[in-house]
Amino acid sequence: MNTTVTSRATDIDVLRVFCAGDGRYGNALGVVRDGRTHPDEASRQALAKELGFSETVFVDDPERGDVDIFTPGVRLPFAGHPLVGAAWLLDLEVICPQAGEVWVRGDGEFTWIEARAEWAPPWPLCRYDSVAEVDALDVPEPGVGVPPGRSPRGRIYAWAWEDEAAGRIRARAFPGRGDGIDEDEATGAAALLLTAELGRALNITQGRGSQILTAPGPDGVIELGGRVRLERTLTLTR
Repeated sequence: MNTTVTSRATDIDVLRVFCAGDGRYGNALGVVRDGRTHPDEASRQALAKELGFSETVFVDDPERGDVDIFTPGVRLPFAGHPLVGAAWLLDLEVICPQAGEVWVRGDGEFTWIEARAEWAPPWPLCRYDSVAEVDALDVPEPGVGVPPGRSPRGRIYAWAWEDEAAGRIRARAFPGRGDGIDEDEATGAAALLLTAELGRALNITQGRGSQILTAPGPDGVIELGGRVRLERTLTLTR
């Protein structure tokens, strides 16, 4: 008896989100344009773990902007760089993660989303006295928190003023999830929380050189913006 095995192909666009002005850096993002290839949470989580990006987005409805976000270990109702990247790729005015409707605009160079800080997962925001201190940090131990003495451990968003008058900040983000991502190159959710705490527009340099822009708006809404570029497209066949 002949048995026919039908292979299934999944196309994944790999983006870099929050790139520097010269197009370098940015946080890697996988976007599965056809979410039907992985219709259930378990298969999506498995693919996100296999890809190993800080986040992977599954597009369930490209016209309505319905998307589903996964890290290698957990599902997220909201995340900054996946929404900026997916909105840019799909050329949307509205994108809809589990957290709610997110409005989008582009200005030719940057893609901006409007979001609320309370949508962001918690990040301990730890201020340092200098950029040099932030740059010198080692990867913290996962899951320990920030003990007295400001020694960073576990999940932490470390930042310092680079130029306070100009709103320029140097930051590094350590998610502490134990999923293989020791340091995030660019973290939109933490940038939202820091903007809400400081109450002003920020120009953040994170990781090796990624750039994140923020601007507080009315009624608690914060704009989050950055450059996006398409790095490559992968095709996985099962």
